[in-house]
Amino acid sequence: MAIYITGDTHGDFRRFRPDIFPEQNSMTKEDLALICGDFGGIWFGDERDNADLDWLDQRPFTTAFVLGNHENYDACKSYPVEEWNGGKIQRIRPSLIHLMRGQVYEICGKRFFTMGGASSHDIQDGILEPDDPEFKKKFRQLEKRNAMFRVNHRSWWAEELPSKAEYQEARANLDRVGWEVDYIISHCCPSGIQDIFSGGLYKKDPLTDFFDEIRQRCRFRYWFFGHYHNNMVVEKKYAMLYEQIIKLK
Repeated sequence: MAIYITGDTHGDFRRFRPDIFPEQNSMTKEDLALICGDFGGIWFGDERDNADLDWLDQRPFTTAFVLGNHENYDACKSYPVEEWNGGKIQRIRPSLIHLMRGQVYEICGKRFFTMGGASSHDIQDGILEPDDPEFKKKFRQLEKRNAMFRVNHRSWWAEELPSKAEYQEARANLDRVGWEVDYIISHCCPSGIQDIFSGGLYKKDPLTDFFDEIRQRCRFRYWFFGHYHNNMVVEKKYAMLYEQIIKLK
């Protein structure tokens, strides 16, 4: 079984075309291509998503992803939950699966802990409420000055950060395996790692602080994450991915 890992796709799956990702010529549905958040393929929540989702399902491999911050969380809720390799998933298509928050999976004899989500960094000018009587006026004003804003339940969702129950489930599942896994898959990374490569540019939040707790308590080989739109390795075991696709050895 082969496992390939990549960063944010934002609904653009061209990197998985056979001419760009030729490794798939020898892959089967038993093999995985894993996306570290900002999947973006479930964006409209209707038939407009179908072409891309169906195309991914037709690849010779299985695609798996954690969620990021640029996701339609309302639409994602509509998919049923099932068990897969020891953890909860949502099956979007037969070979397209969402690896849910706080889960531990046994894949190819290895343990994977997954925890999607992140804080949006492009909302400095606020979140608009679509039922605000002055919504259209405010929207035009913000767009006119190229402001960095989002619209609640249209381009931003509070669920981008985990709930208290999801943190509790994550800790319970890590307790179950003695806080020892092989790989961690997330969208953002621990606060301490963020500070190393950003010099304080990215602000910490409850999720990055939770990841600091995991960093201190959990034994793991490598931590893979996206979110920051770059490719680099920090302190030898934290791998930031963007458009690069790497094979897990």
